[in-house]
Amino acid sequence: MHELILGGQRSGKSRCAEERAHAWLAAPGREAVLIATALAGDAEMRERISRHRADRAERVRGLATIEEPRALAFAVAQASAPHRLVVVDCLTLWLTNWLMPMEGEALDATGIAVAIEGFAQAVRKAPGPVVLVSNEIGMGLSPMTPEARHFVDELGRLHQVVAAVCNSVTLMVAGIEVPVKRPTL
Repeated sequence: MHELILGGQRSGKSRCAEERAHAWLAAPGREAVLIATALAGDAEMRERISRHRADRAERVRGLATIEEPRALAFAVAQASAPHRLVVVDCLTLWLTNWLMPMEGEALDATGIAVAIEGFAQAVRKAPGPVVLVSNEIGMGLSPMTPEARHFVDELGRLHQVVAAVCNSVTLMVAGIEVPVKRPTL
């Protein structure tokens, strides 16, 4: 079972993913790993990452963490196993790391398409469950700058590709799960 959890900032999407991991870990012989994509580019982000680590460790005992800001397809392929749940938090920051890197050049349209397709293939082939977290940012006003509009467009494309390979899609609104797509029996 693969799930995409979307929502706005502070909508409860990371907490929802952590609840999935907590429930998964309740059964004997199971493991869970979180692949974190954030990069600490400034003091506020370093503090935010540190707070998230501490909060996760308290809420979900046994959830290991891998930090991988770019090579997400590889990280999912390496971490996934039938007995291991993989949580990726979050796709928004992963895409940011490619489109607006702190260092080096951004990927062009072809590079982004290849990265997204490679990631989707890794999720599709994952032998264990995968829970993906991402910000739904395309429901508001159109951004003012071409760069921001490009990012919103690419994130929307990423969500469509990933939702197509997931059995389940959940939209978080004010801490409430709204089912968007559920497996058919």
